[in-house]
Amino acid sequence: MIHLETLSTEKRNPHSKHIDEVSTLEMMRIINEEDHAIADAVKQILPQIAAAVDCIAVKLQAGGRLFYMGSGTSGRLGILDAVECPPTYRTDPEQIQGLIAGGYEAIFRAKEGAEDSEDLGRNDLIDKNLCSKDIVVGLSASGRTPYVAGGLKYAVSIGAATISVDCSARSHISQYAQLDLCALVGPEVITGSTRMKAGTAQKMILNMLSTGTMIRLGKVYGNLMVDVKSSNTKLQERARHIVMDASGCDRQTAIDALAQTGGRAKPAILMVLLGISATNADERLQHCQGHITCAIKEDPPHE
Repeated sequence: MIHLETLSTEKRNPHSKHIDEVSTLEMMRIINEEDHAIADAVKQILPQIAAAVDCIAVKLQAGGRLFYMGSGTSGRLGILDAVECPPTYRTDPEQIQGLIAGGYEAIFRAKEGAEDSEDLGRNDLIDKNLCSKDIVVGLSASGRTPYVAGGLKYAVSIGAATISVDCSARSHISQYAQLDLCALVGPEVITGSTRMKAGTAQKMILNMLSTGTMIRLGKVYGNLMVDVKSSNTKLQERARHIVMDASGCDRQTAIDALAQTGGRAKPAILMVLLGISATNADERLQHCQGHITCAIKEDPPHE
């Protein structure tokens, strides 16, 4: 028997008990008022989120991979965050990956039964050749999902780093995590519909984890995404504006610099700021592990 009454995400919300009897506008007000509590719940765990970002950054800097894993909404949110990293930050698609209980089909059509297998969670990580250099983030609103627990257990057994993201205090999956990111958002507007407040909290946390990690890895300069991948017309134009904003140059200078770097904004910025070649810019960036601020100040080592 699953004791749902012990999970905060499954309790009835007193503020929405009569939501089926009110006007549509009042209905929206109730939902909006409940949503206001989400950011405050995430605020309470900022130190833990910061520690998680530092842990992930160290792992990725050393050549490890990040795996998000969850079922249903949680799994889809992990996949969403993972697939946005390559175009936004020019990461290798293998570096950050999302796993969902039930596999590819479950992204588009619910396969809720798949979440009940710990073995499935373990086997999905085995199929990815998980090793001690990697890090696994388990996502579960209730904090009890067997698929996620199985994955985290296996990760611990081989020495990989583990983080849990949940919305229930002292959750089951947290016992297999080195860091537990628990956002206590309270009962849902519609009882048990964790795609709402719990899902939003998880999305906010994932945004912080990936964005903070990319900043730590030198993929952001100021607040500019300087490692953007210029893979379509919009992103090509964005790269030009990034070079212009970062260096103060005009549009044609940005276009010329990007042409010499194969569309890469980061070395193009250094070329303009320092009046150096694309090769020299790449050498400086390599010496500084991709951080522009460091590359501006320091010369690469002499061979």
